[in-house]
Amino acid sequence: MVTELRRYAVLDVKQAKQIALVWLRGKQLDKAVEFGLPEVDDRYHVWRVPLLSRHTDTKVGEVVIDAKTSLILEDTTTRPDVVESRVLGREHAPRRTRAGKHACTLSTLRNTIILGDSESVLLELPAASVDLIFTSPPYYNARPEYTDYITYEEYLLKVRKIIQNSWHALSEGRFFVMNVSPVLVRRASRSEASRRIAVPFDVHQLFVSEGFDFIDDIIWVKPEGAGWATGRGRRFAADRNPLQYKPVPVTEYLLVYRKKTDKLIDWSIRAHPQQRLVKESKIDEGYERTNVWRIKPAHDKRHPAVFPLELAQKVISYYSFMNDVVLDPFAGIGTTAMAAIKLKRRFVMIEENPLYVKYMKDDVKQCLGKAATSVLTRNTDVIDVSDVLI
Repeated sequence: MVTELRRYAVLDVKQAKQIALVWLRGKQLDKAVEFGLPEVDDRYHVWRVPLLSRHTDTKVGEVVIDAKTSLILEDTTTRPDVVESRVLGREHAPRRTRAGKHACTLSTLRNTIILGDSESVLLELPAASVDLIFTSPPYYNARPEYTDYITYEEYLLKVRKIIQNSWHALSEGRFFVMNVSPVLVRRASRSEASRRIAVPFDVHQLFVSEGFDFIDDIIWVKPEGAGWATGRGRRFAADRNPLQYKPVPVTEYLLVYRKKTDKLIDWSIRAHPQQRLVKESKIDEGYERTNVWRIKPAHDKRHPAVFPLELAQKVISYYSFMNDVVLDPFAGIGTTAMAAIKLKRRFVMIEENPLYVKYMKDDVKQCLGKAATSVLTRNTDVIDVSDVLI
């Protein structure tokens, strides 16, 4: 098939219809419109999905899909108001916009797993296609097997590039939440002192310099004793001499930022095109009332530093609506994706470790079942996961 030879993300008619159906549902047209036979136009690398009126069986428009990325091409897809007018048999007027009035638009991204370096992948995502970014970058030198950064400056430069490139993909006025904590750099010899680096404070400066507004600092508190593995505090516990006091670290930071905009947060709520989703996303009683969250740490033998599913669920619940797109540029084994699925959000996971991507795809298949076949994967054919997803 030409779609396979050209390595398209959308391979067949069934997949093209699935993507077009997501668009129709987002525009609330799925009850009035059905599909004609989709065709691939390999000259322009697009799929064209005809839209037919359910009542008259006449063509009322088409959905145009980028065959390489599976994204809806809004500029060439028939406008929803035009489709609706044709279904109702009305004359459609040219679209009017009032000065100063803007409406949110729903992202057409579907669930996606990408193997690659997020620094470059982020720039390939459509502009303003992500509604929330939640991630935890690798700890700097926390574990020898879990770092690729020779110097702390190199580490901060990498984090800055991720923040910088995320600006392009994040929607106006939406949130970027990063889980970070100070790290302990162990001493090389007994004649040297260990160092504790205040990573959250350096990361804060990166966000502000890249144009994000600081919103909140949430303290994630782990059970007492969770930090004894660092060895910090043991010397003082033994002889209790002044000047030797070092508390055992049992906290991490969730730093919350908003993409700079002149619009209030209320605008993001009122301008949402599907108010039903806004209502269904309301938080139940029992929510966190302070910025101190007490959550047990998680452990997984497949990854040296996973964060708890509960932590991801809280962040996603508080900073996104149902059906929003949640991005994690350091996805690991996909905890953020699991939380997004449970909360009826979509996900985009970027991870450069092929083994972690395989684990992620295994978990997604188990969680979504047959629906996992609609998950878009990129670059993952370099690992043997043919039994996980199509």
